[in-house]
Amino acid sequence: MIPKRNLLYIGNKLAAHGKPPTAIDLLSVKFQEEGYEVYASSSKLNKVSRLLDMVSKTIRYRKTIDLALIDTYSTQNFYYAVIIGGLCRFLKIPYIPILHGGNLPNRLQNSKRLSKQLFNNALTNVVPSQYLAEQFKTYGIHNLTHIPNTLEIENYKFLQRNKVTAKLLWVRSFSEIYNPLLALEVVELLLKQGVEVSLRMVGPDKDGSLARCKKVAAELNLPITFTGMLKKKEWIALSKDYDIFINTTNFDNMPVSVMEAMALGLPVISTNVGGLSFLIDHEIDGILIPPNNPAAFVNAINKLRENPVLANTLSNNARTKIEALDWQVIKHKWNSVLRL
Repeated sequence: MIPKRNLLYIGNKLAAHGKPPTAIDLLSVKFQEEGYEVYASSSKLNKVSRLLDMVSKTIRYRKTIDLALIDTYSTQNFYYAVIIGGLCRFLKIPYIPILHGGNLPNRLQNSKRLSKQLFNNALTNVVPSQYLAEQFKTYGIHNLTHIPNTLEIENYKFLQRNKVTAKLLWVRSFSEIYNPLLALEVVELLLKQGVEVSLRMVGPDKDGSLARCKKVAAELNLPITFTGMLKKKEWIALSKDYDIFINTTNFDNMPVSVMEAMALGLPVISTNVGGLSFLIDHEIDGILIPPNNPAAFVNAINKLRENPVLANTLSNNARTKIEALDWQVIKHKWNSVLRL
């Protein structure tokens, strides 16, 4: 039996402060359950303090760890990965970036030198979708390992909806790249058609988009409920009161919230951007529509309302697809990578 290794996991471990859980919050626990020793950093709220903690722990554990894992995003947090990746190379620590975010291709374009240094010198780069793998290959980065995002299917009770209404659920951070205002346009159009509609929007604010959405919803008197951020168990519990999940994003990779909706039996209508066509097969386990097109959303919603057999077929197929992404399946891929 191959002994388990000692891991340093670098990322934004902020769930203890009420922030949405990220990969490090979830995977570090799962790796420990698999028998790995995991040192995680950082849970510091201040960005500078967080970076200093990441650097400090990398140096402190340099002789203890066998491998560093680095959550890598397209936003400012990209520079955490660049700095820790450079430090790992200096200290001769093998490292693996774990790639997140459908906007990473833009980061490859805008930070070519830093990206090549970070990714080409990695032991491998873990990509959650074939979409992101294809994008990285176009920039000459080929040391890639595909490991899909995962969830624990036992935590998601499947609910078959015999009647589908325009009770809509949206779960995401309120950020311009996720285009939450599009959801409001969809509701407005449905109301103009005389459709009885309601929308619940769940998620924390990132860039002021939540306040803008609330302002527009109030001005137009739209039947929308804003809950702010909820714990996963809370929004899963309320999901049973809704019939359709809408995903309005302009950039995406393999969003866990969409996977969760598929697991729960909510038929999903999503914009066809980034990696979503690799997650959803159109009119087989979900519906894909062009971005920034409220009329297309309305047409898809009405199609599901008028054809519950189609809605149930999509839901059943989606559940089957997500069952193949259960942690008990995906953990074997991680074990293979962590023993490289």
